Amino acid sequence: MNPRRPTREELQAAAGKKVPDLIAPRLKVLFCGINPGLYSGATGHHFARPGNRFWPALFTSGFTKRLLAPWEEHLLLHRGYGITNLVARATATAAELTADELVAGRRRLARKVRRYAPRWVAIVGIGAYRLAFKRPHAMLGRQPERLGNAGLWLLPNPSGLNANHQPADLTRCFRELRRATPRAVPP
Repeated sequence: MNPRRPTREELQAAAGKKVPDLIAPRLKVLFCGINPGLYSGATGHHFARPGNRFWPALFTSGFTKRLLAPWEEHLLLHRGYGITNLVARATATAAELTADELVAGRRRLARKVRRYAPRWVAIVGIGAYRLAFKRPHAMLGRQPERLGNAGLWLLPNPSGLNANHQPADLTRCFRELRRATPRAVPP
């Protein structure tokens, strides 16, 4: 099913909406975005805006056997992967978030990690990570600290608005994380 695109009015009305976590106990990786964009808020699906490179990066790095659409996100749980966000409210851009919101998001994420016990938490967005975790010089990849019992990994922001990382860079970064995780169960 290919859902219709939200109208301009629906996108505007999505400001402040939340996208439910895609989460389960003992995931291999819990991907953590910065916050939902308006397109995700309007559709109710993570990384839903056309042009977002999250889903292609999952596929090209080997996390999924085929390119999934945002409305197929539930299939990730069967492979041991989930999605959450540091900040739940949808905005037009992550620049609308405050440092206090990101720090509070880190604390909420820590509670989710204690409750659901994923092996890895992969933060998708270096700027948000640096603010939320108060690590201004953090670099992409495996982080030296842990979040509860989970390892921490920092990935580039896959938004099509982020020109800092090209698709090949995203594939390489996501693949490094995939290689550090246990093999997924075949579908």
